[in-house]
Amino acid sequence: MFNIFNLIKLIIVLTLVFIGKLSFSQQKNQLKVLQINIWQEGTMVPNGFKAIADEIIDKKADVVLFSEVRNYNKTDFVQRILQELKSTNAVYHGISSEPSLDVAFISKFPIKDQQALYGDTSKMGGVLKSNIQVNGRNITFYAVHLDYTNYACYLPRGYDGVTWKKLDQPIVVVDAILEANRKGRREEAIKDIIQDANKENKDETIIIAGDFNEPSHLDWTSATKNLFDHRGTVVPWDCSVLLQASGFVDSFREKYPNPVKYPGFTYPSFNKDVGMEKLAWAPLADDRDRIDYVYYRTNIPFHVSEVNIVGPSETVKYGKRQNPDSQDKFLLPVDVWPTDHKALLVTFKF
Repeated sequence: MFNIFNLIKLIIVLTLVFIGKLSFSQQKNQLKVLQINIWQEGTMVPNGFKAIADEIIDKKADVVLFSEVRNYNKTDFVQRILQELKSTNAVYHGISSEPSLDVAFISKFPIKDQQALYGDTSKMGGVLKSNIQVNGRNITFYAVHLDYTNYACYLPRGYDGVTWKKLDQPIVVVDAILEANRKGRREEAIKDIIQDANKENKDETIIIAGDFNEPSHLDWTSATKNLFDHRGTVVPWDCSVLLQASGFVDSFREKYPNPVKYPGFTYPSFNKDVGMEKLAWAPLADDRDRIDYVYYRTNIPFHVSEVNIVGPSETVKYGKRQNPDSQDKFLLPVDVWPTDHKALLVTFKF
């Protein structure tokens, strides 16, 4: 017999079904992108490899772009991390890449195709192109890790960007800084990525993310020229200039346009489980910079909903631990932080 109690039960069931459908619909219409330099596959930090998986699960990433993949001793990093995630019932897809490639990509969505543009032996860095489909939309990703030498942002800070040794005096001539920077050929890699991306369908959404090992011209501005040991320089760093000119948007700077209040430093990061000698490469300088990025370009509705820096809130300054000194907000690690970089978690909605 149908009575008031059955009616209440029916209403509860229908409500739960509706909430479930709504939640699923919302999930399909957003994408959480995690970009992380994993510092030699987490081997530099005790329990670092497991910590990589812990962060992916905790931050509920839909796709992950890795830098500093090494495939040590003929191991397969992609398969190892997929298995580690699966052991906690987290199912991701990934395609094993050639051993020399130092970037990788995994996704909750099946990967339609994947190809390497560069391996790290090219001296231009590693670049991996992957394509997935989300809610009927094609999204192409470029996982990037560019040359770590010729780190020219050290020059104004009084350090050589190749040997990491202290200079007799800082180099503050912008043309000299850019000339040294271009020896890393990072801008050549970015030009090739842009050229490749331009071949995609105009309705394709493109995301370029990784460790560029180069600052942004949006950070080395007239507003910051006397901060962070920039020593009066305003530098139009090549990679960011090229990407902006090609219509790509720096997701962090779009959300936080003020580089003084929100410097967004991703390197170096403090790490409680690692000695300072491994974190401070320029111990007499404030060498903090934002060198990890998530860029995007699209012609269809697709926007940045949220951008988070992931990692310890402390940084490293003048060779010492630096407590938070900006308005940046952080998603803190579960426990162990596996790297000397911060990561980025960007939520896109469409």
